[in-house]
Amino acid sequence: MLFAGIDIGSLTAEAAIVENGRLIAAERIDVLPHPVDSARAVTDRLFATAGLRREQIAYTVSTGYGRDQVQAAGMAQENVSEISCHGFGAHCLLPAARTVVDIGGQDAKAIKLNAQGGLEDFVMNDKCAAGTGHFLELMSRALDISLEDLGRISRHAHRPIQVTSRCSVFVETEVLHFLQRGVPKADIAAGVNQAMASRVAALVRRIRPEAALVMTGGVAKNPAVRLELEKLLGLRVTPLEIDPQIVGAYGAARLAEARGVAK
Repeated sequence: MLFAGIDIGSLTAEAAIVENGRLIAAERIDVLPHPVDSARAVTDRLFATAGLRREQIAYTVSTGYGRDQVQAAGMAQENVSEISCHGFGAHCLLPAARTVVDIGGQDAKAIKLNAQGGLEDFVMNDKCAAGTGHFLELMSRALDISLEDLGRISRHAHRPIQVTSRCSVFVETEVLHFLQRGVPKADIAAGVNQAMASRVAALVRRIRPEAALVMTGGVAKNPAVRLELEKLLGLRVTPLEIDPQIVGAYGAARLAEARGVAK
């Protein structure tokens, strides 16, 4: 039996299919203006890639922004919060996981799990762009480099800048000021990544993190933020065997499997 998960984020949408607990296909796209359109587009691509039809899916769980709309449109039998889906997805991939840091485009979450992958505690930042993927997007744009290069070029930094502001708008002004002074982009990028990690670490400390620690979401692909977060928390980030951006959709699919089989 096949089960699917659909995760509509603020910047990207993901969908995944599992069979007997194994991920067999996943897709990711940039979001469209309406969550239902995003869900339809990403699942159309998913089924085409996997060579499957919608009718072959026994049960689907939607998550993320507009998850209730996706369910109401008949594309899912149930909707579950992205916190639970990222947590359960991380647990399925790494049963030892106790702390999950999920950094999306417009929010960041620190999730604490019990031994069964259930939610024990969580905190969330969704009021300010600082500490989210959007913050890094703004900074990479100011530096005129790709989001992927923002993490990579930090390795070549000699004197990382100190970011003094906590507001993304003011940090962008700081970045432009450093560029005008001729500060190397690598030093600026390193300072930006350190500031990002510092804000996320402050969020994570509120749940008293424990090993094993994992990261999900697009920012998990930024090696500079990941390494700095390890230093600040004193915990190693354990890599997952799948793309960290699809963990929410994978978790939704695994929940669909558990609930669909039970029904």
